[in-house]
Amino acid sequence: MTKVRLTLRKIREILRLKEEAGLTNRAIARVCKISNSTVGEYLHRAQAAGLHWPLPEGLSEDELYQKLFPESSNESAPERPLPDWETVRKELKKKGVTLKLLWIEYRGQHSDGYSYTQFCEYYRNWAKTQSPTGRFLHNGGEEMEVDYAGLTVTIISPESGETRQAPVFVATFPASDYVYAEVQPSQELCHWINGHVRAFSFFGGLPKILRPDNLKTGVKSPNYYEPDLNPTYQEMAEYYQVAVLPARVRRPRDKPNIENGVQNVERWVLAPLRHQTFFSEAEAGRAIKPLLDGLNNRTMVHLGKSRRQLFEEQDQPELRPLPEKPYQFATWKTATVNIDYHVAFEKHFYSVPYTLIHQQVEIRASERMVEIFHKGQQVAIHPRSRVSGRFSTNPEHMPSNHRFVLELNADWLLRQAQAVGPQTTNYLTALLHARAFPEQAYRSCLGVLSLARKYPYSLLETACLRLQEAHLLSYRDLKGELEMLANKSKSDNPPSVHENIRGETYYH
Repeated sequence: MTKVRLTLRKIREILRLKEEAGLTNRAIARVCKISNSTVGEYLHRAQAAGLHWPLPEGLSEDELYQKLFPESSNESAPERPLPDWETVRKELKKKGVTLKLLWIEYRGQHSDGYSYTQFCEYYRNWAKTQSPTGRFLHNGGEEMEVDYAGLTVTIISPESGETRQAPVFVATFPASDYVYAEVQPSQELCHWINGHVRAFSFFGGLPKILRPDNLKTGVKSPNYYEPDLNPTYQEMAEYYQVAVLPARVRRPRDKPNIENGVQNVERWVLAPLRHQTFFSEAEAGRAIKPLLDGLNNRTMVHLGKSRRQLFEEQDQPELRPLPEKPYQFATWKTATVNIDYHVAFEKHFYSVPYTLIHQQVEIRASERMVEIFHKGQQVAIHPRSRVSGRFSTNPEHMPSNHRFVLELNADWLLRQAQAVGPQTTNYLTALLHARAFPEQAYRSCLGVLSLARKYPYSLLETACLRLQEAHLLSYRDLKGELEMLANKSKSDNPPSVHENIRGETYYH
């Protein structure tokens, strides 16, 4: 009995060539590319079954085989018992359960059961039928898939000679498989975000959907229904008005085109460069550009068009225009306001309103600015400083008593003295110049200004003039002079006597 099972189409062709064309068995074997003995056996079985050309309409392949091989359908050899494969799959999901363990349990129940190798083979064949792969049509310009290639580029430091592996960022449009790739220093957030920005510029427009993998740089907490994106990644998506739909964890079929794009980049761009030496990412980028162009311009045999042609026909007309300015990368950080109403970012301290002490805020740091938000509202903005251990303080964020100390200086003191009069201003100026350091006279000047709240301005002006002439420059001297002038003013101007004032004899 032949072991070669031919298709219905080939059996039909054997009968047609024999009975209609009148070819010999050897000629039929050459045409159908099978052995001469197989042709002879199938013709013999067809004759025994009473089958002739043309075959009856509607005859299926299984029905044809039952007629050609009746002995196989009549075999009544007992079948070995098989387990419930659905139960096996559920058990495999439990921790510690393996196919080996399930097979041992199966043989314990059925001593005449299949061997371990056959058991595994039957299970794998069954499992393949339970997870069919769907093919979906992609609309042009709708989706962009992004990922990092598995291969890296070796960069040698020209100073130290040390080598490091630079990752390769890849982006593609599924409708056309048009590919973009670039060499990056690392997979850190800033390079991940800027890779998207440059990819948008390369494609010349924006998709509606971004589909990344679940790497930590872009997705903080993977979740099938509501993935938690990195704040910077979310901000970039909002800036470009694109939706981010990460692929499921360990589900490469969710993004098959980027997997295929990565494979093409590895084969046709990175592999040809494996023997070259690069000393910077920029040098490696210049090397991959012509190879990437070659990949995109190469005609695909099964379609008869290149990726670039398909992109220009399908994707490019549907892309949304880019904004006037590209997104500027910014880092986000959550911090708690310290008791000194400052928050730390990269070892520099930035002030916020003192009313937010001990509260949580979000810091957004771009290349030049640091913005601080509380409950979604901006509460502070500072120029970014990279000096460690220093403070950037806005006086408006300080409580009034702290602000007073901050603003206390010679100019402020003299401005307050000018409101009293020129002699007071001159006196404070002399006080400041009488000390080795002006700061040593600040308290004395504050004492002088406090006297303006107790005595008339005219009296203070007179006292300041007298003490200047006498070269007496101190708060105590001025206070004593004012007390003397005030008492003298009272004695020179006794209270007037009239009938409503009791005389000194009233109490005797």
